[in-house]
Amino acid sequence: MHYEFTPAAGRALTCAAWASGGPNAEIGPAALLLGLLAEGECRAALILGRCGVDTKAVTAKWPDLLPGQPQQPSHPADTAATPPPLSPEVEQAIHEAAGKLREYDDAAPLATEHLLLGLMAAEGPVGVWLRERGLEPESLQAEIQARYGHESGPLPADFDDIAAPGGDSIPPQVVGDTWDPPRSTGVAAGAAEAPGSGPALKGGGTRTAALRVFDAATNRAREGLRVVEDYVRFALDDRHLTGLCKQMRHELAAVVARVSPECRLAARDTLADVGTTLVTPSEQRRASPEAVLAANLTRFQESLRSLEEFGKLLDPEMAAAIERLRYQSYTLHRAVEITRTSLDRLRGARLYVLVDGRSSTAAFERLARGLVEAGVHVLQLRDKRLTDRDLLARARLLREITAGTGTLFIMNDRPDLAALARADGVHVGQEEVTVKDARSILGLEALIGVSTHSIDQARQAVLDGANYLGVGPTFPSGTKHFEKFPGLDLLRQVAAEIRLPAFAIGGITAENLPEVLAAGMTRVAVSGAITAAADPAGAARVLLFEFSSIR
Repeated sequence: MHYEFTPAAGRALTCAAWASGGPNAEIGPAALLLGLLAEGECRAALILGRCGVDTKAVTAKWPDLLPGQPQQPSHPADTAATPPPLSPEVEQAIHEAAGKLREYDDAAPLATEHLLLGLMAAEGPVGVWLRERGLEPESLQAEIQARYGHESGPLPADFDDIAAPGGDSIPPQVVGDTWDPPRSTGVAAGAAEAPGSGPALKGGGTRTAALRVFDAATNRAREGLRVVEDYVRFALDDRHLTGLCKQMRHELAAVVARVSPECRLAARDTLADVGTTLVTPSEQRRASPEAVLAANLTRFQESLRSLEEFGKLLDPEMAAAIERLRYQSYTLHRAVEITRTSLDRLRGARLYVLVDGRSSTAAFERLARGLVEAGVHVLQLRDKRLTDRDLLARARLLREITAGTGTLFIMNDRPDLAALARADGVHVGQEEVTVKDARSILGLEALIGVSTHSIDQARQAVLDGANYLGVGPTFPSGTKHFEKFPGLDLLRQVAAEIRLPAFAIGGITAENLPEVLAAGMTRVAVSGAITAAADPAGAARVLLFEFSSIR
């Protein structure tokens, strides 16, 4: 792959190759870090130096590296030169940076700060080590934006945004490799004067007061969102929601950077803040991790509202962007809460069986009672042949059979019949009624499941407020025809990224169940493997036994 680099970035790559073992050695992340430090006057080296990251610290951490400068640089300072061989991790970071830079300026070369951002945001050992030393990708974004006066438009490349599941990455702003004097003022250049603000906002106490509020609310919003992110990352283990939190943090940092950090800090007066000593007993203790989550979701949203209102005094366009973030925070709040509560409600639900109405009411009742007695966790009534009247009769019978047991009753496709039969919920496909419409019919307590056939559909279902996912089809099925099979790859994607309860579906049997479990899925939905068996209840017990060791 051909890349263009600034002279400083080119020299840093030369030194990185040397640190890896020679001019033609493959450059890894740690070697690239050392190469950036060797180019002592570049922006990346200055940023690292502020946090105490120097050559000595890097070589102490990675003693196999070879510090020092090559005698004859093998990588010229020509920005069109081809870099030495790159490790897959460094190659991917540079590839993404180059692609994003082309979105902004076809002629823009990659600079040292773009390389550093890739290392800072990466999940590997180097990125983790840098973050432990106090470096944060979003902080650098905000600083660059404020220092260079990028009031709007693209930001520097940030590889946390690139990796965030379901998030749109932010195109980079091209900047140089050396520090320039700050160009931004307390308010974004060109921002409209707030109506009625008058001279006081330009230089008097009113402006200082607005900046004090803006500074405090910015800190609260970022702190609150970071706590929420820590919860979904470590308590829920949800990569999708963690990615959404990261994306919102970066967007918030970009928006508030329209007000320069210098002016915010100049207006800050923590010692004279009358609110620092006002503490209520409820603020001193939390009953559970969920209480921490709830408090910080509220703190985040309230802070955004304060930012929005006082931002109107500083920059109306910025305030509008904060308003959009506030609405996004409500969607995030719902997704986090529904994921958390759905995991609790479906904690023990592993085996989900789809049944039809059978040839008669008696045959249906025998099947349903046998499966409930066997311990099936969820029964879904799905039948396209019966009239609505007969289907409703079967549904009411199934409600009677499952009432008071550990088996949930879900209706397929029909929230209206689910409401009439008092089912526990409804399952809808991509072409049926929406989650919103189903919930408007069934109420807030109903379980709403959604069929998903791609990772994007799964991500969207989480944001739509679904309680669980059907993921597939995994294998060819005898009960439903599909032209395409996402297969085990989709199961792996969902298992790795989404914690909302998800049931693998499509041709699953006792024979191929180990493949499903190996893909990371711990819940399955089956039909023919049980309903077509000579002994449906016995077949259910066989599958249930496979789940007995899963917690």
